Amino acid sequence: MKKKISITLFHLSLLSTPFCLLAQSEDLFSSIRQDIKSDESLLPERMIFTQRFLWGENGLFRITGISPLNTEQREKELKLRRSMLKVHQIIGYLTLAGMVTQGFLGGKLYNNWEEGLYRTHKTVGNLTTLSYFTGAGLSLFSPPPLINKKYKGLNSIKAHKYLASIHFSAMVMTGIFKNRNKKIHKYSAYTAVGSFAAAMLVFKFN
Repeated sequence: MKKKISITLFHLSLLSTPFCLLAQSEDLFSSIRQDIKSDESLLPERMIFTQRFLWGENGLFRITGISPLNTEQREKELKLRRSMLKVHQIIGYLTLAGMVTQGFLGGKLYNNWEEGLYRTHKTVGNLTTLSYFTGAGLSLFSPPPLINKKYKGLNSIKAHKYLASIHFSAMVMTGIFKNRNKKIHKYSAYTAVGSFAAAMLVFKFN
């Protein structure tokens, strides 16, 4: 009799085990969902100023209701970020090609002035500047990642950012001095091309 009762209790315990595990799993998933729904967990602690202005907890897109801060919307933002950074990379290659072409045309102009060559140089320059700042905007204004880790020492990501600061400043200087000081314009352009190419290389071989 005792043996039958023990067997019955054993079977009941086996039957109840999946329900206990299911209940524990549900509690765990509920806890995870609760954590994910927290506004702080949906955004990284560190964001660049443009991302914080648009996508921060009190950013423009949040307070206007364009992009409310919730799990579903953040998933959409991360997909948008991936697409924007892919286009940013493609535009980067086109911009580099334009910069190299500009350097070639500019070098010919310094040695032998031609009106037709100048117009070509100016057109290519305007298109390159447009593509450069379009690519920069895609990076600066993209939604922030879910996590923005802080790494010790120098790595490819940090090098890319440092070089970006150099070529961005050089591009601004190139535009400012194109009709004011040819020498500064020339060296600014060379600095922009060199640092831009280096920024693409360190990221390419990450």
